[in-house]
Amino acid sequence: MAQQSRTARQPLRATLSVTFVLILAGLLFTANARLSGGEENRHPENFGELVRQESEHGDALQTEVEGLRETVADLTVAQDTSGRELDPEIAANSGIATGLTAVTGTGLRVTLQDAPANRPQPEGIVADDLVVHQQDLEGVINALWAGGAEAMTLQGQRVTSLTAFRCVGNVLSLHGRVYSPPYTVEVIGDPAALGKALDQSPTVEIYREYVDAVGLGYEVRALDEVTLPAYDGVLTLEHARLPEGTDVYS
Repeated sequence: MAQQSRTARQPLRATLSVTFVLILAGLLFTANARLSGGEENRHPENFGELVRQESEHGDALQTEVEGLRETVADLTVAQDTSGRELDPEIAANSGIATGLTAVTGTGLRVTLQDAPANRPQPEGIVADDLVVHQQDLEGVINALWAGGAEAMTLQGQRVTSLTAFRCVGNVLSLHGRVYSPPYTVEVIGDPAALGKALDQSPTVEIYREYVDAVGLGYEVRALDEVTLPAYDGVLTLEHARLPEGTDVYS
């Protein structure tokens, strides 16, 4: 009887073992499928989808920044730490210099554009020669500051002393957002002086040689009146130090 009982139970244990293994395999398969789905969501398979996700993320962060900035402005108004009112002219000039005040005046608009893809090109020209590069934008912006620009925007966003942008291929990353050409720089200042500074810039001169050679876009237009919005981000230095020999109490 004992032998018969053991013989009858052995198939049952084998069945339970197989069933248990199948259940574990199913659970592992399900977990793996969920993890795989998560990886697909975190890593877009094409550049366009990545740009779209980063733009949405940048817009969300920008909304948060605007809310925080309003809070800071309210607290600044509510608390007078100096006990004295700042001279209105000094306050206005300070706002212009930092980019925190919208301004209107005469100026220039400079537009840079990639070369047409269907244009016949001279021998030796490569695809990299047909797009606007970071150094091209930097050359224009630096020339305009040197020419006496009082305020500036790039792609409609106010440029400040803390503004940094980066070009990857023909995509511009600025303040958490991405832009495609054409790239537009608007400035307030004396149009004649600004135009002269552009003409005298070695970097801009090289760019204009490529304008003639391969068809890169370059347009300079004087503006009787242009309004530049205030910078709507946060002006915070992450890494800074005083120069040696600076007297902080003077």
